[in-house]
Amino acid sequence: MEHIAILQVVIPLVLAPLCLVIPRYAWLIAFFGSLAALCCAIVILLAVLGVGDIFYVLGGWAPPWGISLHIDPLGGYILLLVTLVATLVVVWAHDSVSSEIQEDQINLFWCMFLLCLTGSLGIVATGDAFNVFVFLEIASLSTYSLIALGRDRRALMASFQYLVMGTVGATFILISIGLLYMMTGTLNMVDLASSLPELRDTTTVQAAFAFLTVGVSLKIALFPLHQWLPNAYTYAPSTVTVFLAATSTKISLYVLLRFFYTVFGSGYAFDDLNVDYILLPLSILAIFVSSMIAVFQKDLKKILAYSSVAQIGYMTLGVALANSQGLTAAIVHMFNHGLIKGGLFLAVGGLCFRIGSTSLSDLRGAGRTMPWTMGAIVLGGCALIGVPLTAGFVSKWYLIVAALEKDMWYVALAILAASIIAATYVWRIVETLYFQEGDSAGREVPVYMLLPTWLLIAMLVWLGIDTDLTIGIAERAAQSLVSP
Repeated sequence: MEHIAILQVVIPLVLAPLCLVIPRYAWLIAFFGSLAALCCAIVILLAVLGVGDIFYVLGGWAPPWGISLHIDPLGGYILLLVTLVATLVVVWAHDSVSSEIQEDQINLFWCMFLLCLTGSLGIVATGDAFNVFVFLEIASLSTYSLIALGRDRRALMASFQYLVMGTVGATFILISIGLLYMMTGTLNMVDLASSLPELRDTTTVQAAFAFLTVGVSLKIALFPLHQWLPNAYTYAPSTVTVFLAATSTKISLYVLLRFFYTVFGSGYAFDDLNVDYILLPLSILAIFVSSMIAVFQKDLKKILAYSSVAQIGYMTLGVALANSQGLTAAIVHMFNHGLIKGGLFLAVGGLCFRIGSTSLSDLRGAGRTMPWTMGAIVLGGCALIGVPLTAGFVSKWYLIVAALEKDMWYVALAILAASIIAATYVWRIVETLYFQEGDSAGREVPVYMLLPTWLLIAMLVWLGIDTDLTIGIAERAAQSLVSP
């Protein structure tokens, strides 16, 4: 049990090459790796909430000389989201991967998937700034490969675009870490946090903060640095789209929160450098501009992709409010939106599996031939809008409360107005699926694909009614960031 923190990273890392060595059982290996990581994440979250933060030293070398892992309530929360989605995606994806990936590359696909999972978990668990970059690159490089493995030739261009922008973001992050190391002589986040207050007025530290903010914003797909996201989500294989949409941007936002609050300190980020003056307008622009673009899209995946850019705006808006309620709302929405987009893209992947297209023109009337899949899309869309009794409503309610707490009534009105725009593009989807005549010949997907989809959708309703779990953990996580 004392090694549980490192085991959740090591298990998928060790199993990844086995997919190449034993290609016949690649899917089974991926499932076992994801499930083992999920079990570890559950144990870790319970331990963090019950006992306190987990610190793990690798190789007996105490920091700052050695590498350490540090998992707090926020880290445990994100680990649960990542591993839960990964496990459900693997269960769902058995036949979907076979239909979208060339047969001789399926084992390579699952190898890259496990490496992506390894990088994602490592980013959250590590207590070392440089290893944030290392794990970020492991996750990113495997993601580029996963996107490019799709049969659609446009996936190659989407992967290349993501690679270019992701490399720029990673370079900015590495420059920031290098500047911090030059000033402090350490890469351990706890040591950085204790050393930086004496250096906060130096130009080098200010430059490090700027490089890190821009670099991570590229990874988050914060407007207007979001250009890689719509094509990556649209043309990637459905399995990749689900995992990316549900986890990737949330992990990057976790990195931003970790550095803002743990390394630099919230006072430095929001009081001294006033990063909220930039983050707040960009968040509002992201919400409105991306939602309006989504209204006019003709592909279901692209509608949800631009919707994701807008939802990222809600998360960064909570951070920009720079109060405890706003931070709690951002953390809750990170988790809730991961479930929302996971469920929605699983359902959309089912459409792609049966009909072979996600273009709205090809989906007319599909609601009558695939009722369970379409029902999942409708309920997921309701959560996206923020309809009461769904998880999306809880997130937006806390955002509105946080805005009113700071007398920013115009922000509260903006959130309500953006929800109306979201209702517009969700209604376009519903109208196409149920009320337009078409020759959609799709039949319902297998039960093993419906179960993961509806599990996530059911969680959206459950967490919209019983908020004690998500709000309780989010408040603990926000408190641990504000008062480490």
